[in-house]
Amino acid sequence: MTQAYWQDILVALRQIIRATDLHSKRMMKACGLTIPQVMVLRAIDELQNVTVRRISNHVSLSQATVTTILNRLEQRGLAERRRSTTDKRVVNTVLTEAGQNVLKAAPTMLHEEFISQFDALPDWEKTQLLSSMQRVATMMNAEKIDAAPLLDVRPADEIPR
Repeated sequence: MTQAYWQDILVALRQIIRATDLHSKRMMKACGLTIPQVMVLRAIDELQNVTVRRISNHVSLSQATVTTILNRLEQRGLAERRRSTTDKRVVNTVLTEAGQNVLKAAPTMLHEEFISQFDALPDWEKTQLLSSMQRVATMMNAEKIDAAPLLDVRPADEIPR
């Protein structure tokens, strides 16, 4: 007798969780940063001279989480916050040379490969996958859990409460 479908689905979910965890460990080993920290560094690099609010919107993390990450990046000399010369209320963040070097060494993000493969699917399959994943989230009582649209594993002290 074949294994029940639900067992195959739970195995696939565990594989996804494990892949995410392994990628997080590879990222930490390669550049010494968590995935959210790399996401924030990339946002600073892409947006240039940017506020916490813009970073927060760009990476889909709360402003409080981004501020905590920026504190750590600044302590490590990877980013620097500067008060605007034209409006003293505005604080912008820039990458340091060390931050730029870390970004160059950072591996590709797991979600980037996912997006590339997902975009290559026909529309009907994208819709089917989305519907199925939303159903699984509902079945696991997870549909109301706030989650960024990027695959990452954050340390417990960086998860917004």
